[in-house]
Amino acid sequence: MGSRSVFAAAALLTFLSLPGTAAAQEISPPLAIVGATIIDGHGGAPIADGTIVIEGDRIAAVGPRASVAVPEAAEVIDGSGKFLTPGFVDTNVHMSLAFGRGGRVEEHAAYWAQHEALILQGLQLHLKHGVTTVRDSYGVLRPMQRVKKKIDSGEEFGPRTYLAGNIVGWGGPASETFAGLPESEISFFAEQMNDEVTLGSGEEMMHMTPDELRVAINTYLDYGPDFIKYGATHHFNYPAGISFSPRAQRVIVEEAHKRGLVAETHATSLEGLRLSILAGIDVVQHPDNVGNRTITDELVEMIVERDIVCSMLINQFTGPSWQFHVRNMERAREDLAEARAGERQRRIPPTTAEIRRRVQDTGLLQPGSVMEGRWTTKRTNAKKLIEAGCIVTVGTDNTLFGRGGVAADFLREEPENMEHQLPGLGTIFAIEGLVELGMTPLEAITAATKNGAIASKALDEYGTLDAGKAADVLVLDADPLADIANIRQLSTVIRGGRIIDVDALPTNPIALDWAAGTRKE
Repeated sequence: MGSRSVFAAAALLTFLSLPGTAAAQEISPPLAIVGATIIDGHGGAPIADGTIVIEGDRIAAVGPRASVAVPEAAEVIDGSGKFLTPGFVDTNVHMSLAFGRGGRVEEHAAYWAQHEALILQGLQLHLKHGVTTVRDSYGVLRPMQRVKKKIDSGEEFGPRTYLAGNIVGWGGPASETFAGLPESEISFFAEQMNDEVTLGSGEEMMHMTPDELRVAINTYLDYGPDFIKYGATHHFNYPAGISFSPRAQRVIVEEAHKRGLVAETHATSLEGLRLSILAGIDVVQHPDNVGNRTITDELVEMIVERDIVCSMLINQFTGPSWQFHVRNMERAREDLAEARAGERQRRIPPTTAEIRRRVQDTGLLQPGSVMEGRWTTKRTNAKKLIEAGCIVTVGTDNTLFGRGGVAADFLREEPENMEHQLPGLGTIFAIEGLVELGMTPLEAITAATKNGAIASKALDEYGTLDAGKAADVLVLDADPLADIANIRQLSTVIRGGRIIDVDALPTNPIALDWAAGTRKE
């Protein structure tokens, strides 16, 4: 029987052992993949002619073929010519309806009845591309918890999922802190959406004393988020107002740590990030984005010294996305040259706002501005953090619903330059982008596996291929160390010891084909 046929047979066997199926009481035999090249996630040389044995949902043994005993009852799969890696980890995704801005947030109402199905679809699309663990760092907590419960119980297929819910201190998708919207300009439905996202952890926290904040953050923690992400600054790059004082930030971090949870920050200014580092954060989201400024050597040194995980938006400024931005900057530079020619007759000097827009559009420094190019700076910062030896992970902002819009737009047609943020596929772009920024393929795979587990303080559970750890394994048909693009040559996904029929994912597609995991011709 060919390897694919054997995998298919094993997949059927593992499916029959799922809770709720007729064979739920049956125990699957061990599974052994023999003769593969094993890239175990530790960052060392791969194991040639290796064997991995899976029993139940755990790795029972892994190593060179000669040193691993295969149980007599095991289903044996020929791994010759195959390459194994741990399942990928994305440390920053957004799978719920929480990204509307302005009046368009009302479009959420049309999809609310399908909310949990959409969340599940986004999670399953990650699994389809080999992402076996995701951290959802901003979204609507309670419906996501219900979906997570179904996945954890085996009722539905999906990746291991961690949920933050709201970004503490922000007021929801139609708020001043998230979208620059004053309350006087939003609808009653938008107010309800804000409340459903924040669950009492919104902008009111910025007005609390430390003692009041301690009570409020614990009230939010009682809802059961898996980690805490807070807004050290407002969402946007400019102006990036600092949201919490140093002692207020310490309160948030301390209370998360008391419950054994990871605390992370979203900070879009240099000083905002510095305050978060001093507060004792474990993870920083988007350290590449500090308000269109180059990150300082001081901050980089602080991050390295404290082993703070850097979850970076690599997919937004590498690969096709970077080329998209380069083309836009080139056009903007041409427009600027024409404008400057016209300004020879203009006696009114450009305003600071004009100068700032020119910097952002062209990526060129301008006299009279401390700001730098938006995309060029992110790319520079990512390289700087990588070269300094920071613990880097891929955190993509993958979403079904788009950054600048909501479901109604993003279920209608494939948006321009959004492929790099589609669930699962965006993670692949990000891993490839790490190599574009200077990592070796081995380093990029380590960042997407081991480092991803470190971000949730769960390296003892997954992230590398070791005996006793969760059996999250990817089988590739080509060598990703020879060409990182070979991570797209995915033949099999094993999640928690179960071979997943990726062709059947998502199990209940309710969006158009691009969102369902296939590209329109």
